[in-house]
Amino acid sequence: MKAINQLKTFLRILDEYPADTPLNKFLPGFYRQNKQMGSTDRKVAGRLIYNYFRLGRALPNLLPEDRMMVAEFLCNTQTNSFLQHFKPDWAACIAFSIDEKITLVKTTYPDFKLEDVFPWTQQLSDGIDKAAFLKSFFVQPDLFIRIAKGFEQQVKAELTKADIKFRDEGNNCLSLPNGTRLDVIFPKQHWFEVQDLSSQQTANYFKPNRWDSWWDACAASGGKSLLLHSMQPELKLVVSDIRESILSNLDERFQQAGLMKYQKKVMDLMQNNEQLLYNYAFDGIILDAPCSGSGTWGRTPEMISQFEMHKLDFFKRLQQGIAKNVAKHLKPGKPLIYITCSAFKAENEEAVSYLVNELGLQLEEQQVLKGYEHKADTMFVARLVSPGTPEEEN
Repeated sequence: MKAINQLKTFLRILDEYPADTPLNKFLPGFYRQNKQMGSTDRKVAGRLIYNYFRLGRALPNLLPEDRMMVAEFLCNTQTNSFLQHFKPDWAACIAFSIDEKITLVKTTYPDFKLEDVFPWTQQLSDGIDKAAFLKSFFVQPDLFIRIAKGFEQQVKAELTKADIKFRDEGNNCLSLPNGTRLDVIFPKQHWFEVQDLSSQQTANYFKPNRWDSWWDACAASGGKSLLLHSMQPELKLVVSDIRESILSNLDERFQQAGLMKYQKKVMDLMQNNEQLLYNYAFDGIILDAPCSGSGTWGRTPEMISQFEMHKLDFFKRLQQGIAKNVAKHLKPGKPLIYITCSAFKAENEEAVSYLVNELGLQLEEQQVLKGYEHKADTMFVARLVSPGTPEEEN
């Protein structure tokens, strides 16, 4: 009976869910309207709906409940009462490898194809293992934190005390089970920042010098700026974003991290901002460009169903327009760090080609950060420098 009610709740959520809304925004409202749901009910409902979307574009003609059974089988490694009730033969095989599970699904549904989950593999960046990338959608990514220097032992001790399993990824980064209630374990302490592993790894390309002047052009809530500050606390920092509200979140985050000296500007980087940036020239610019976010769809699998390829043209124009208006504020011989959380070549290598061929920047290095190998986001980072040498500055 419980499994039947869980199925009914799943179908209600799917029916009421507006496709243009992130699941993590919609579900809390649904739970508030259905206060009879206990914490276990909410947990199961969340798992079912997220797993359903992890199936991406595969098996589009199946009934939702049948697609969800397939997703539950592929996405879980431990049996649960729901699968035991509806698919006891599959529940008995829950510990199989993902390849064995896919073979088993195909015996029941011959139309199932792994490449249908994310049907744009031909557009992926160079070096991405397509099969591994596709299978990663069946695995919930981990939660990653970056510990402030000097607080490593305190953080690990509190996690151990709370019986939270964690893995040390090196460079003060820990991976934790997704859904870990850090606000409960650390109610007042600000010993760490929540930041994806791949996002943390972009810092390897910054290479700031003491007293440098840097601009985080699309700062959002300031994660890259905090990385930069942890490397060189004395540098001068300008942060900007088109959204004033998100810069308010940045202020709070910076204050908690002890970053007090910075300039903040609300700017639309598709427009001419010469008046706001008159006489500004930077020793480094971080351009964490707006993009499809395809490298993060393991966290937001509903986006696979909502995405259409024509949206890449929009992001391509946006990235090129922003880059053109940003790069001219670099000092000669200084770096622009181009970052996306995309897995698409059009937003990554092809964007770098534009920066090189049209804006005259010189590519030093670029890399796809293969988060799918680490239960993390897949990202792209490139370090380019402006023409000339620093000695030419006057």
